[in-house]
Amino acid sequence: MDAVRVTALARSLTGTGWPETARAFGGALRHSVSRRGATGLLLVGTERYEPWHLAAHLDIEADRSGVGELAPTLLRHRVPDGSPAHLAHRVDLLTEVRRGATVLVVAPAATEAPLLERVHDARRGGATVLALDTGDRDLASLAHERLAVPDAAEEPFDLVQHLVSTAAGLRPRFAFLARLAASPVAQW
Repeated sequence: MDAVRVTALARSLTGTGWPETARAFGGALRHSVSRRGATGLLLVGTERYEPWHLAAHLDIEADRSGVGELAPTLLRHRVPDGSPAHLAHRVDLLTEVRRGATVLVVAPAATEAPLLERVHDARRGGATVLALDTGDRDLASLAHERLAVPDAAEEPFDLVQHLVSTAAGLRPRFAFLARLAASPVAQW
């Protein structure tokens, strides 16, 4: 889906709250990966769902926005023999994650216990955990930031991923003014 279609989608959802919610979550993702001391974005799905599509869109947004940190490392539950190095990162890597890392868990269905344990390890190691899910309470208890897309939502889970990836690539509004407000002003 290109930028024109994502913009049309966001406009068609005006009044539902989804564009604003996705923008806030995407902003939280961007902030987490670009803050001082950030060490990278790890993207993981469930055993039955690998978020390839979101990974591709985040790569595009990383290039487009100039925020290279948005380009994720996709973690996989099963890595076939002969996989290229960039596609051979296993979910077990979550047990080694430390402060500065951002873990984005994408779960369109209930999250399995082994994945929850690894996400818990990552959080305990100091990682920031974000979750895009359909209402998983166990995952919600581990997430610092969360966007829940209820099963009964009219907006399909994949479309919300488009809104989030696009929002992550946007520059925060009034970023310059926010920096000014945060920095001490010299006395005249």
